[in-house]
Amino acid sequence: MNALTLHYHPLSSYCHKVLIAIDVLGIEVEKRLLDPGDPGERADHLSLWPTGKIPLLMDGLRPVPESSIMIEYLQRRHAAPGRTLIPDEPDAALDVRLWDRVFDLHVMTPMQALTADLLRPEDERDARSVARAREGLSSAYAFIDRHLEGRTWVSGGAFSMADCAAAPALFYAVTHVPLSPQHAHLTAYFERLMDHPSVALAVDQARPYFKFYPGRAGLARRFFDATAV
Repeated sequence: MNALTLHYHPLSSYCHKVLIAIDVLGIEVEKRLLDPGDPGERADHLSLWPTGKIPLLMDGLRPVPESSIMIEYLQRRHAAPGRTLIPDEPDAALDVRLWDRVFDLHVMTPMQALTADLLRPEDERDARSVARAREGLSSAYAFIDRHLEGRTWVSGGAFSMADCAAAPALFYAVTHVPLSPQHAHLTAYFERLMDHPSVALAVDQARPYFKFYPGRAGLARRFFDATAV
C-alpha cells in the first residue's frame, strides 16, 4: 500500500476537519506541515495540486484534494474495519453530505471571511462584509439550533463526516460570533463536539499555534490562555 501523506497547517479549519476524520477512521497518515510563507514550499505544493489549497492528501503519487472528498476516499480505501463516517444507506449518506455542506458553506465560509478581515491593515478592513458574515453566522446558528433539538449528532445517531465539518467550523466561528442563551441545543452540541476524543485531539495538537490565530482574543481560556504565552 502506498504511504498516505497529509499536507496541512495546524490552524486550518479544513485541516482539522480531515484530521478528526483520520483519527475516527483509525488511519495512519504522515503529516507534513506546509509553511505558506515559504516560496519554495509553496512552489512544491503547487506542483502537487495547482490550486495550492490545504489540506491535500497524497496517496502515493495520487493527489486527493477537497476535505469532503478526502474523507470519503479515506473511508472507502483505508479505514480500519468497522470505522465509518458516511453510512452505506443512500438516504442516510445523503443527509450526512447535506449537513457537511451546511457547515462548510454557512458556518466555515463566513467564519473565514471574519478571520481574513482581521489579517488586513485596519484602514483596509471591510465593515460591510464583516456585517454580512456576522449576519450569516447568526442565521446559521438559528436554523442549526432548531435542527439539533432532540439530536445528539447532527445527522443520524452516530458521529459522522458532518460532525467532522461542524467541529472546526464552530470552534473558530464562536470566536467571532459567540453562541447566545437562545442557542441552547447548539451550545450543548458544541460541548459534545469538544468532548469527542478525535476533536479534542485535533484541538490539542493545534494549541501551540493558537497564539498566531488572528481571532485568538475570542478563544475560551480552556483552549488558549493568553497570559501563559
